[in-house]
Amino acid sequence: MKKKLLELEKNALKALEIADDPSELEKIRVTYLGKKGQLTSIMKNVGELPKSERPEAGKLANIIKSNISKGFEEARDRIVIGKGDQAAFLDVTLPGREPLRGHLHPITLVIKEMCQIFARMGFTVVKGPNVELDYYNFEALNFPKDHPARDMQDTLYVSENVVLRTHTSNMQVRIMEAQKPPLSVIAPGKVYRRDSDVSHTPMFHQLEGFLVDKDVSFGDLKGTLTSFAHQMFGRGTALRFRPSFFPFTEPSAEVDIQCVLCGGKGCRTCSHTGWLEILGSGMIDPEVFRFVGYDPEVYSGFAFGMGFERIAMLKYGIDDIQLFFKNDMRFLRQF
Repeated sequence: MKKKLLELEKNALKALEIADDPSELEKIRVTYLGKKGQLTSIMKNVGELPKSERPEAGKLANIIKSNISKGFEEARDRIVIGKGDQAAFLDVTLPGREPLRGHLHPITLVIKEMCQIFARMGFTVVKGPNVELDYYNFEALNFPKDHPARDMQDTLYVSENVVLRTHTSNMQVRIMEAQKPPLSVIAPGKVYRRDSDVSHTPMFHQLEGFLVDKDVSFGDLKGTLTSFAHQMFGRGTALRFRPSFFPFTEPSAEVDIQCVLCGGKGCRTCSHTGWLEILGSGMIDPEVFRFVGYDPEVYSGFAFGMGFERIAMLKYGIDDIQLFFKNDMRFLRQF
């Protein structure tokens, strides 16, 4: 029995080694491993062996079956993949398949465009930490300890004195501490607040811009923002500045643009006012200058902040901010 099994293995592996055709390979498999194949025929006689020899014969038969199966797979790979005629399964008349090409996310597109606009106006792009000290996020920006923005419902706290930054305005203090005027900087990046609906997400992107020099006026701020709006939304875009309040700017103003959807006639998006708010701005408060060691009698400056998602929604006519983060390819492929 053992001799017959070893002889069968030898013959089968030799036949597989010289086979060069898929049909021939299948015949060899059936001959040796088929239901009526030689290995099956030999194993039918195992019952005639003495009981002491049966386990060894069965074990050897399983090993040989495994070796022949492995030899068959190797031969199939050699013939079909390595040596086989490619024309047998490749139709060169079929049209080519264009590979899928990735593209930038709409938020990334808007970030790049806005940064390029301000860079052309002479602003330097900087980045800062997402996890920030309370000092830079609030205190040095003239937020008193009891200011509502410090409430746990608004701000995500890591510890008592460490927060996930609620705005990129933290870069005002960091940059002014490290550099002397004149300076003009924009700081794009992620910010975090406990808020979630069709117009808010717990994480979003914001751009902070500020300029400090001698004799900087509110007129410089208006000119800078007007130039930005015209480059971003078109030269015919009208702006208006409304008085507002921010702890780190004085005077402060909210900036609206004429509704890009209705042209100022009034629609559902602009609440029938004809205007859409896009950013907050103002002249840097002298108290902030004192925190960083600037003389407010010598230097003045302006600052502004806006959300990239807000600008993208207006630019592309999107009514749900959450679409930016749902990874829906039907939405993202439009950009």
